[in-house]
Amino acid sequence: MDSIGCIWYLCDHARNESFDKLYAFKAQNGHCNVSANDAPNKSLGQWVNKHKVLYKKNALRSDHIQQLNSMGFIWDCCDHAQNENSTSYAHSKNKMNIVMYLKMVH
Repeated sequence: MDSIGCIWYLCDHARNESFDKLYAFKAQNGHCNVSANDAPNKSLGQWVNKHKVLYKKNALRSDHIQQLNSMGFIWDCCDHAQNENSTSYAHSKNKMNIVMYLKMVH
């Protein structure tokens, strides 16, 4: 049966297809934030949202979490944006402090 391509575990097959679609989406768009409102990617966006909900409920298998993390999956876009802004602000502040120090020294 294996030699003719029999799919033994339909859920695993569907999951692998969704992961493959997400990899392709990331390759094309540079991120994994698929919107369920994006008509061409509606089913993938719904799959992404479902996994975010399962993750928040602590109901997602660890191998799924690892696979999504390995591709840079963002579990909470709001937290991610806030962290990015904080990091950017701290980086800018450090640059400003260095410039001010150099002006004082010279």
